[in-house]
Order: sequence, then structure tokens, then C-alpha cells
Amino acid sequence: MVDFLLQATLYLGAGLIAVPLAMRFGLGSVLGYLIAGLFIGPVLGMVGDVNDLQHFAEFGVVMMLFLIGLELEPRALWAMRGRLLGLGGLQITVTTALIAAAALLLGQVWQVALAVGLIFALSSTAIVLQTLTEKGLLSSQGGRSAFSVLLAQDIAVIPMLALLPLLAVTPLVIGQPDGSIIRGADLVHDAHHSYSLVEGLPGWAVTLVTVGAVAGIVLAGRYLTGPLYHVIARTHLRELNTAFALFIVVAISALMYLVGLSPALGAFLAGVVLANSEFRHELESAVEPFKGLLLGLFFMTVGAGIDVGKLASQPLAFLGLA
Repeated sequence: MVDFLLQATLYLGAGLIAVPLAMRFGLGSVLGYLIAGLFIGPVLGMVGDVNDLQHFAEFGVVMMLFLIGLELEPRALWAMRGRLLGLGGLQITVTTALIAAAALLLGQVWQVALAVGLIFALSSTAIVLQTLTEKGLLSSQGGRSAFSVLLAQDIAVIPMLALLPLLAVTPLVIGQPDGSIIRGADLVHDAHHSYSLVEGLPGWAVTLVTVGAVAGIVLAGRYLTGPLYHVIARTHLRELNTAFALFIVVAISALMYLVGLSPALGAFLAGVVLANSEFRHELESAVEPFKGLLLGLFFMTVGAGIDVGKLASQPLAFLGLA
């Protein structure tokens, strides 16, 4: 308990100092959070491993996309289909091709080159949307176009994750103390087997389960959440409203994870479905504070996890690759 309180004090205090300073100098809150994490992590060594905390803080990205979905009616999303498929698809395709070609010129085999191109064709939805929101650009034409590209990237992650294992050059083999070996795929299978509804299913069954999960979210959002909210609203307890909003986001994220899809994409879909609901504003006011705090914590854990030693040892290589 004491360790948790000390860690919370460090993160909150660092954020309260660094972010106002960054905003004062026009750098934006994202860079302020990153600098805060950098100081309490690699520079001062006040925090240790941040992986577990970062996984928890990533839920702020899920909440952010849920809130963005609440601002988009299905009709508005359909109107964006040209930018979503055309602009977003063009960005992913062209960026992947250019970076893969550069990797080939540097001597990489085509499988590795394609994998590198796919990975670097993606952007950080959290950083870009947070910056656009702070500068009031998200509702502009350029902001909508940027959001379309980001959403297209989030959707493209699904086929990318299916393709990457097929690009493996050699299977990962890990030696054990008793002389036996374990393939990397076996480790992944053992780690995630109990948390997947589609593990081991044939391709058609995986597709059926995935489509069923998405359809279930749409139907529940349209026909089930309204009556449930009216029951909760009659209690006149604000904490139950907050709990209901968090339940929607957490449950949908868990379902998306179980069927192998992005929790953030599922939360965005739920937000779009609920965009026309009468309790949209109540959901926004309940989720917004959690989203802001978790996003800030996420950015700080990213800063705290930077390997300063490796960056300092090869600065020109990192700059050139960037």
C-alpha cells in the first residue's frame, strides 16, 4: 500500500509540475507528460519497471475513442467513408511501400522489410488526437481528415496482426535448462489460450464469432442500454451513472479483446452507436475525467520507459531512422 501511494505521489506530482510548464511554453500537454515521465524514470531513477502500469494506463486511449465516437453520429461517420477508405488507405499503402523499399535497400529480406513498413505506417492515435483536441483542430477539415487516417490505421491493425506471423523468417526457439526447447508460438499460445474465444477455431468460425460480437455491441447499444439507463437514473445516484458508463466501456473492451479485435476500436463503435442516445452527455461527463487522467499517466509511463542509455550510445542512428 505504501509503495502504491509513493508511486502515485510521484506520477501525480511530476505531472502537476511538468504539464503547466509545457503548456506555458506552448509545447502541449503530451510533451509535458513525456518530460515528466522521463525525469522520474531514466533521469532520476525514481520508478522501476512501468510495463504493468502502462498496460493499465492504455485504457485511457480506449476511453478517448469512446468519447470521440459519442461525438459522431452514424450518418456523419458514413459521410467520412471517402476519407476513411481513400485517404486512410492511401496513407497506409504508400507509407508501407516506401518504408519497405528503404528497408530492402538496407539489405533486409522482403518479409522483414514488409513487416517494418506495416509497423511504421501506423501512428499514435493517443498523441495525435490529444494534440488536435488541445489546439481545437479536431472539428476542422484537416482535423477530420487526420482523424479519418487514424481510424483507418486502427482498423488496419486487424489484418496486419493476422499477416505478421506469416512473415516470420525463422521460428523463435527458446532453450530450457533441462535441454528441451520451446517455440515462441507455444509460449504465446499458453499465455493467451484462456483469454480468447477464437483460439483454435477455423477461419470461418473466427469470422462468424467476430461479426457476432460486433453485431451484439450494435444491438445492445441500440436496444438495451436505454432501458438500463432509465432504471439507473431513477435511483438519483451519480456514482451509479459513473459506474454504468465505465461498465459499458470496460465490457465492450473485454469482449473485443476476447475475439481478437482492438478494444479501442470496439469502444469507438459503441460510442458511434450511442451518439444519438438521450443520455450521451451523461456518459461524456462520467468518462471524461478518467480519460484525461489515464491518458496523462500513459504518456508519463512512455517517458519513464525510454532507454536513454541506448539513445545516447547511438544518437545519429536513431536520428537517421526517425
